[in-house]
Amino acid sequence: MAARLTVVGSINLDLVARAERLPRPGETLTGATFTRVPGGKGANQAVAAARLGAQVVLIASVGDDEFAAAATSELRNAGVELRLKTAEAPTGVALIVVDAEGENTIVVAPGANAELRPEDVDLPDTDGVLAQLEIPLETVQYAADNASFTFFLNAAPAVGGATPLADVTIVNQYEVDELAHRDGLVVVTHGADGAIAYDGGVEVARATPPKVESVDGTAAGDAFTACLVVSILEGREAQESLQRACVAGALATTKLGAQTSLPTAEEVDALL
Repeated sequence: MAARLTVVGSINLDLVARAERLPRPGETLTGATFTRVPGGKGANQAVAAARLGAQVVLIASVGDDEFAAAATSELRNAGVELRLKTAEAPTGVALIVVDAEGENTIVVAPGANAELRPEDVDLPDTDGVLAQLEIPLETVQYAADNASFTFFLNAAPAVGGATPLADVTIVNQYEVDELAHRDGLVVVTHGADGAIAYDGGVEVARATPPKVESVDGTAAGDAFTACLVVSILEGREAQESLQRACVAGALATTKLGAQTSLPTAEEVDALL
């Protein structure tokens, strides 16, 4: 039976410019190409989990505007069950610049994501709940307090010392110092150097990604997080779950865009 996952998180429409290099402060670059791609950490991770074989529900907020349909298109294509609040604020937007090496800069205008409140969160029967920090912290805390099964937190973007306690917390090497709680399983990602899992501060697993030709790292962390969560919910051990997550993250860098780059379970298995 497929793992059942509920994601409480953000939906954005990513406005992506691809240039030869990232601009310096105050500099204008020309000659870029432009695309609109569905994004947002919550939506990315929901799509990724569905492609990896999970049954996924996403609780999120969008605006009553033209961006909402575009921002949710890949979610619908992936078979994610949507439980959406329609807010008066505009649908969230991320402004992304990607250079020729796949490095990026991202600025997010949260819009409707900031309007997702605790009273909007009605958790279904599920095996696990996954949240990130692109929605109000009080809403994430409510999800943590009311998750009757495993609660996963991708503590990104970093918000300081107020992050909720989770059974499994996923952070990158720059965010780990901002964690208020390090109980449970804490997984720290180190980009191309892989990831390390700690239980009670003790290393319990370590994995590295395969070598791939990277073109865009936009959703690599979301692919990693979703694959780790789904693998754990499927009953896999920490080492196997971590290795699969590293493979998923690497695969996501080989294609342009956020949700358009997320791998399937078959693609992960093939590269493993």
